[in-house]
Amino acid sequence: MSNFTGSYTLDPAHTVIGFVARHAMVTKVRGKFNDWDAKIEVADTPADSTIEVVIKTASVDTGNADRDAHVRGDDFFNSEEFPEMTFKATDFNIDENGDGTLTGDLTIRETTKSVTLDIETEGIAEDPFGNTRVGFEAKTSINRTEFGLNFNAPLNTGGVLVSEKITIEIEGSAIKNS
Repeated sequence: MSNFTGSYTLDPAHTVIGFVARHAMVTKVRGKFNDWDAKIEVADTPADSTIEVVIKTASVDTGNADRDAHVRGDDFFNSEEFPEMTFKATDFNIDENGDGTLTGDLTIRETTKSVTLDIETEGIAEDPFGNTRVGFEAKTSINRTEFGLNFNAPLNTGGVLVSEKITIEIEGSAIKNS
């Protein structure tokens, strides 16, 4: 991990914190969050590293204003009462190439559950502006009902309107702080 040691800031212009849900059991709906803050400290010893992310739930963006308003409401995030969701890393199982798993506590609507993300580092390079960048992808799945996101509607054909399984996908570019 020594190649990656240091303090990093996620580049908002080149990072997407997104999710995928099944809709009506036949299609996928993708969304992302537009307002978040992440603090990343990579230590020589992975166990000494820290990652903390705060996401503003009202910043959810699925590309449809009516759906976004519904997701911000009490059926899902209840953004007025629970304006933030958080992730705090608790365990790093990352190899020298930056690949592996990252486990942490995800809190949504005051419910905290441990989740494990699969991490794949795409590379480390100096950009044209002299910044050291690390590109990575992270992915996991959660059951949204475990976090109190219980809304659903039955379909005449069987199944439900919105899947309980939500896939979280992060494509990131982290810039090393000088």
